Order: sequence, then structure tokens, then C-alpha cells
Amino acid sequence: MNTGTGMDTPAYAPVPCWSDRLELGEGIRWVDGRIVLTDILTGRLLTAPPGDPGRTGPLDVLAQLPVPLGAVAPVGGRPGSWIAAAGTGVCLLEADGTTRWRGRPEDGASPAARMNDGVADPQGRFWAGSMAYDAVDGAGSLYRLDRDGTLTRVLTGITVPNGPAFSADGTVLFLADSARGVIRTYPVDPATGGLGEPSVFTTLDAGSPDGLAVDREGGLWTAVWGRGVVHRYRADGTLDRVVPLPAVQPAGVCLGGDDGRTLYITSARTGLARPGPLDGAVFAVRVEVPGPPTAYYRPVSAS
Repeated sequence: MNTGTGMDTPAYAPVPCWSDRLELGEGIRWVDGRIVLTDILTGRLLTAPPGDPGRTGPLDVLAQLPVPLGAVAPVGGRPGSWIAAAGTGVCLLEADGTTRWRGRPEDGASPAARMNDGVADPQGRFWAGSMAYDAVDGAGSLYRLDRDGTLTRVLTGITVPNGPAFSADGTVLFLADSARGVIRTYPVDPATGGLGEPSVFTTLDAGSPDGLAVDREGGLWTAVWGRGVVHRYRADGTLDRVVPLPAVQPAGVCLGGDDGRTLYITSARTGLARPGPLDGAVFAVRVEVPGPPTAYYRPVSAS
């Protein structure tokens, strides 16, 4: 099978990529023909080296922050710039290395909190969750950065928010509360970003749902932290497939590659007394249903 990503492998056979072993790999995205991801606790934004078809070398560092870096989204019309869930808020990482904060709503939070996973929606907004460092029950929130730069807390009472992910038309938000083992859906007003009442999409009996990715059939992929697997659910919430990995703590997922049919999965070494040789690795898995293009944050001005 020719994947268009330098890998000939059967569907659903995970292949480790690159030589890095990340402390807490997350926020993985396919952007402009390459993988971009974060190592949260080290504050690094990473990407695959150009022209690395075998994906055997180390990842390149795009940016290094002095605070945890949860996730980024590319900024439309500004090549090399990223909107980032970082530290206690949201900032713009410019191509020249400049950092401009859009807000730090978790400054001074008690218990102390940091930003976690985040993603842009199809309408050009950026969404990101926060969590207490000690994962205190109900201490997390979900924020929305509108295109005009307004940062709003839209949900509270979450423990460890992960995902988020959106349906192709942006009218449904998928959000995992990892510590509680549940993924919920929220109707979204595409014009305003307002959220409706949540519904339970699925609840896991074991492990924690972490990063999320939606495919073109409306299926949902999630990394299952602590169980060494990724799940795919059909659009109705029925479990469709379980893919085992040689890493205990899979964390982030995205669909990419030249044809959108490679599932990339990050993992973590943090918290493991005796990490295995592939804990913290990034994996690639060929799948049948492609994903949509990565959404960009689209500010209404250049400010």
C-alpha cells in the first residue's frame, strides 16, 4: 500500500516515527504537508524535518517557550505564525519569534492551572482547555478566542479537558473530560460560537479519552491514555475499532498525510516509573477514512 508519506504498511499497523521520546506529546496537527506537535511540559513546538520520508531522524524545534505549551493552530494569512494555548492563557507566536499574549485568564488561579489541548474550528476561532496541575476535580475550563481577539471562558467545571474537535461544518464540538472518562458533544452556533446543552457521546470503562480527531464520515478517533490503544467511534457513538500501540500513554491524534488517511498519534513518558522503548514516541497508522484539512485561526485584523 502506497501511503504517499514514505510508508508502505497495512492499515491499522502502528509504525513509530522519528527518534524523539517526548515527555508529554500532544496537540499534533497536519499543517502544510508536515506534522506539527507540542511537548507540553518542555514548552517546545516541534515539526518533522522536511524531506524525511523514512521519519527516522529527530524532530525539529520550531519554537521554545518558558511555559508549558499545550497546542497550536496555524494563523491564516500569516505563514509561520501560530496561535497557542500556553502557560496560563493564549498567545500569538509570530514567525520572527515574537510572543504576543491575547489573555492569561488562569493567572493566579487556585489551584494553579495551565492550558492544555486546543484547536481551531472551521469558522476560524480557536478553542483551548485549561486544567489544574494536580488535576483537581472540576478545576478546568474551556476558552474560545474569537476572530476579533476576544477571549471568553465558555465552560467551567471540567477536570481535564482534551480534544477539542469539531464536525466538518463546525456545528458540533467534541470535548473529552479525561479524568472522568467521558466524551461529550455540544451543538455550536457557527455564527457566534455559542454552545448548546451537552450530550454524552461515549463513556470509557477503562483508561482516559485524550486527544480527538474527526474523520470525513463523522467518526471520532481518540487516544486512550493509560491503556495503550486508540479507539474509533462511529458518528452514533458506537465503538468501531480498537488499535493497540506499544506505548502505555497515547495522548494526541490527528489525520493527515498526502491523502488524509494516516492517523498520527503522540504518546508520553511522564509519570512512568519504567518507560518502555517506545513510550513517548510518535506513531503513524494507516486508516480507511480520511480526515478533513486542518482548520486555521483567522483573525479579522493583523493586530
